[in-house]
Amino acid sequence: MLLESTTVALAICPDYSSASLDPAIDRLITSLDELEHPAGLQVLLKPNLISARRGPLACTEGAFILAVARWFIDKGARVTVGDSPAFGTATAVLDKIGVLEDLRLLGVRVSDFTSTRKLTLHSGVRAAVAVDALDCDLLVNLPRVKAHAQTRVTLAVKNCFGCLSGLQKPWWHMVHGGESGPFADLLVELLAVLPRTLTLVDGVRAMHGTGPLRGEIYSLNVVAGGMNPVAVDSALLSILNVSPHHSPLWQAAVEGKIPGSLLKELLFPLATPAELRVNDFIVPNDLNSIRFHPVSFVLSSVRRTLMVWKTYLLR
Repeated sequence: MLLESTTVALAICPDYSSASLDPAIDRLITSLDELEHPAGLQVLLKPNLISARRGPLACTEGAFILAVARWFIDKGARVTVGDSPAFGTATAVLDKIGVLEDLRLLGVRVSDFTSTRKLTLHSGVRAAVAVDALDCDLLVNLPRVKAHAQTRVTLAVKNCFGCLSGLQKPWWHMVHGGESGPFADLLVELLAVLPRTLTLVDGVRAMHGTGPLRGEIYSLNVVAGGMNPVAVDSALLSILNVSPHHSPLWQAAVEGKIPGSLLKELLFPLATPAELRVNDFIVPNDLNSIRFHPVSFVLSSVRRTLMVWKTYLLR
């Protein structure tokens, strides 16, 4: 991943209609001026497909995923959509939010991240990363702006966590998520092993109050883009008026000396965070423990495995 970039494109997008989304996404990508011609590239779109059990707000909006897929297909790229949801599979969640058939009609392949490759991070921790996320020519990170009960907000850096496959994610929560555990540091380390990445953020309708599943709709009406997810997150924290010092992932990026951690370092070819800033986006005051209790880990692992089996049996 190219973490040297400090350019972040920000734009207003009032709704999820094609008339609003298509030009907004084109404007973001072209204003970055860091992406060569995508014709022939193998592109993996990595949305947030955590779960659709409580409705689509917890996931990247289906219309947003489709709009990005169309942009790359129109430019001649080969597109796959993939994720490793907390519950079920990417295929099942995409079906639940109503875009699976539309993606297939566009010729988009769907990956449930079942094949992994084990890599060693800088700290020596082993990570089982989805092969489709590693072998693509361009990883397109598609997070949704949400409050988060464990990390205060979940934005671009946190969404890359979904490149870990299967039970690896809850395992990291249990093993590395203690009070002094390196969970946030590891998420930042993970960025270094991922391929070149473009982040496009769905902030049209955000989730606030709490999250990542049970929050309320917040009409932020903003989309964002950048080649460095740390820089994108720094800009979004400013827009949301959330102190970066209250974000464990931002703190880990600063300690790791990742470019783009400081707002003063960033370049904005379109709107600036000050022009888009809001004052009533609610995030949790107190954070829950990141560490999963061993019993909860076992129960959630069994439930996830059963849901995956059910998905494949119904095919």
